[in-house]
Amino acid sequence: MAEHDLDPSPEIPDRPIKGRGAAANVAHRFSTETRQAVDDGWEQAAASLPQTRLLVDNAKRIISQNESPDLGFDQSLNPYRGCEHGCIYCYARPTHAWLGLSPGLDFETQIFAKPDAPRLLRAELAKPGYLCTPIALGTATDAYQPFERRENLTRRILEILLETQHPVSVVTKSSLIVRDTDLWAELARQNLAHVAISLTTLDGTLARQLEPRASAPHARLEAMEKLAAAGIPVSVFVAPLIPGLNDQELENLLARARNHGAGSARYTVLRLPYEVATLFRDWLTWHAPEKAARVMSVLYDLRGQRINDPNFGSRMTGLGHFADLLRQRFELACRRLELKRDWPALDTTRFVPPAPDASGPIRQLSLF
Repeated sequence: MAEHDLDPSPEIPDRPIKGRGAAANVAHRFSTETRQAVDDGWEQAAASLPQTRLLVDNAKRIISQNESPDLGFDQSLNPYRGCEHGCIYCYARPTHAWLGLSPGLDFETQIFAKPDAPRLLRAELAKPGYLCTPIALGTATDAYQPFERRENLTRRILEILLETQHPVSVVTKSSLIVRDTDLWAELARQNLAHVAISLTTLDGTLARQLEPRASAPHARLEAMEKLAAAGIPVSVFVAPLIPGLNDQELENLLARARNHGAGSARYTVLRLPYEVATLFRDWLTWHAPEKAARVMSVLYDLRGQRINDPNFGSRMTGLGHFADLLRQRFELACRRLELKRDWPALDTTRFVPPAPDASGPIRQLSLF
């Protein structure tokens, strides 16, 4: 996919699908062929009612290691692949290409659950050489997306982390996290937990367009308030800031979050890796055509005249004068609101390896 290619994707129809971020499937980086759509009158009817499917991911491991200096964690865990929230800007959309699926509609309708995640977690934590550092939940997809109501994978993972006294954090857009307040509160009592709620906008209409199946902004604020009242350290993650769409809300987002219990804050600027650039440009054409040229112009400036900047140190916050202005506004607002910019450090000294899983395969007994 050429970075300078600004032509709309031929796979994208001329209007979006209600309740979805993407309207169709774009070709991904591993595609070896292109298809020309033929309108016979049935395609549009089928596309208007895409159904979400839950599939099985037979993962062999569950903890992923991270070496990026831009991220505040060394290891992460994702109970799901794909995300029904359908955020059009999601940087994780290209991960579906590794499955031979599209980062477009497939990413938000073909969801993979990892039913073995609790068992795999227990096994990995029990390894003799395991080094305890905080685990970040849901870094590629939201750990509290709609299927979690039924699957309970995230809750079962939290139960194991509480049992082993292992530190954990999460970033989510879902008010479903309130369901697990009991576990988060007990973890927090031992300085083992931190929750960040992602806020993009307070405008309900814009939120439905950007994040069609994520919790409404007011529901996220209410979740923050309930979690904070339970003694859980809560942060606000203002992400992503999109110039010309929601950057003017920065101070208000921080203030509302502070009023609902947030004690610290971070932000990131919109990233458009690989196929996400095509999806986002088409989204602008549908939902904000009068702003599209300015939005893309400032994004190019933020990324050093590129559609995407993958470099460590600048990919999260951008380059140039506009990036400097955002940083200054963020720092001034945090200082005025007494919001910390560092997320709380969690205790890694309490960790106790889990007992062997009696339901799993028979293993050699310990000598001691």
